[in-house]
Amino acid sequence: MPGWQVWTALWLVYVLWGSTYLAIAYVVDTVPPLVGMGLRFGAAAALLIMYVAVRRGRAALRVTRRQVRSAAVVGLLLLLGGNGLVAVAEAAELPSGLAALLVAVIPVWVVLLRWLADDRPSGLTVGGVALGFVGLAVLLLPGARPDDVAAYAVVTVVVGALLWSIGSFYATRTELPKDGLTTTAIEMAAGSVGLLVVGTARGERLDISAVSGASWVALGYLVVFGSLVAFTAYAWLLAVAPVSQVSTYAYVNPVVAVALGAVLRGERVTALTLVGGALTVVAVAVVVREEGRRRSLERAAST
Repeated sequence: MPGWQVWTALWLVYVLWGSTYLAIAYVVDTVPPLVGMGLRFGAAAALLIMYVAVRRGRAALRVTRRQVRSAAVVGLLLLLGGNGLVAVAEAAELPSGLAALLVAVIPVWVVLLRWLADDRPSGLTVGGVALGFVGLAVLLLPGARPDDVAAYAVVTVVVGALLWSIGSFYATRTELPKDGLTTTAIEMAAGSVGLLVVGTARGERLDISAVSGASWVALGYLVVFGSLVAFTAYAWLLAVAPVSQVSTYAYVNPVVAVALGAVLRGERVTALTLVGGALTVVAVAVVVREEGRRRSLERAAST
């Protein structure tokens, strides 16, 4: 596979997923957060199902009830619990760049969950986990966020990241549809329903006349580029490139998000944010690389 194709797809994932935090900030300026994300994933699920049916045939959409149930649980944890809480926090004026840095610690949470399930990590991974929590602790300090941002907004993102991690961990322990795109479509559909139901229950109402042009553009961007294009590129990369290379998005995305938030929305980046963010990114890089090396060794030993 030509290297330029792999790197093109990687940069699509880097930039598009890194920019979703900024796009969410524009959406929630005039759209209720949970309802807005519900619309995003509902539209993306419908488009993805049509794509799978046309390109891969209806056979790819055949799933068992157990697979649907498992994918729905994963979707609720990832999208309602993870993405939804990020949107709620950004609606409370949490800078998109800081949100991305707090979410970046997800690989660290996943390793901790695996550790609790008796999947013991290597010493280097343990060091990365420890460093990641130091970085997270720094990001939780008052000086790492603007003075007008409430502490609950930061805590909300941390809880969302933990729920996303639980969903990611659960996805490796349950039966999901064999077709990855079908799995994603079901997860998006379930997440959309959950987001709309919970958003409506908490009193969110969409006033179309009050939605700005920027919010509509950002919502469309999230549906097409953040959900469909980026995921398709990611799925293709998993099939043709080493997992260790593909996984680099985990520590590149927050850097992209911080830069975009500072340049396009004028988000202030404090010294503590830089320190905590640097520690977090380094920790995630260590964890991702070491876990990728460990999986490669395990696969080689089993052949």
